[in-house]
Parts: sequence; structure tokens; C-alpha cells
Amino acid sequence: MLDSLQKLFDRYLDPQAPGGERERQQALQVAAAALLIEVMQADYDVSDDERRAVTRAVRQTFRLSEAEAGELIHRAESEAMNATSLYQFTSLINDRFSYSDKADVIEQMWQVAYADGELDKYEEHLIRKVADLIYVSHSDFIRAKLRAAGEEGA
Repeated sequence: MLDSLQKLFDRYLDPQAPGGERERQQALQVAAAALLIEVMQADYDVSDDERRAVTRAVRQTFRLSEAEAGELIHRAESEAMNATSLYQFTSLINDRFSYSDKADVIEQMWQVAYADGELDKYEEHLIRKVADLIYVSHSDFIRAKLRAAGEEGA
């Protein structure tokens, strides 16, 4: 299991790897989408509003069509379901995203959490954990939370 995970990381992070930048970008998209899906599923009650928030976030962030977003989300759901920890997602994001991009991921996670009009303690805990893992400051974590709450009317 660890060998296959290491091969996956080597493939996506090695600049000399076959497939190059396109595959690495797709891996980053899957990682970011998987974190949004983790938030959506954190309270064990997935709403249509949360699904729409995930779709909206991946479409806007990565400039994808509806079909491309659906394919990405399907792939990310599969990766999230098979993941044993958040590390496989957060490590890719840490290695390849700018600080601003990381803060944007945290804000999108808050938007998904607030999409159903109810912030669950498990959603908040997961977002806090991810923010720590990708080194987003507490002040930016709080600013993202407040912006998302204001946008969603929560």
C-alpha cells in the first residue's frame, strides 16, 4: 500500500515523469476537490446544496465545463473514499500551491460547509485540521470562515 502511494507521489511530483505538467495539474485538481468532498461528507449528511457548492468551486477554480467538473468530482470521490489519511491530498497542495491558493482552498471548504445552512462540528474540525496541514495561518483561516459565512448568509 505504501509503495503504491509513494509511486503515485513520485509520478505526480517528479518533473521528469511521463505525462508532465498536465498530469500534475490533474492530481492537484483531484486533491483540492477531494478535500471539498471530505468536508461535504464530514457530517454524514450530504445535501444537494453541498454538492452544488463543490461543483461550483471546482468549476470556478479550475475553469471546467459541467462535464469536466463532474468527471473530476467523480474521480475525487473515489480517491477520498480510498484515502487512509488527508496526507495524500495536503502534501500535493503544500508542494505545488501558493499560499494564496491554499487560503482559497480553505475558503472553498468553508463555503461547502455553510452550503446547507448549518455548520457541523465535524466540518469545522476537518477544515481546521486541513488549514494546519497546509500551513494556512489562523487569521486567514478565520477570515475565510467569515467571508464564506457572509456569502452563504450563515
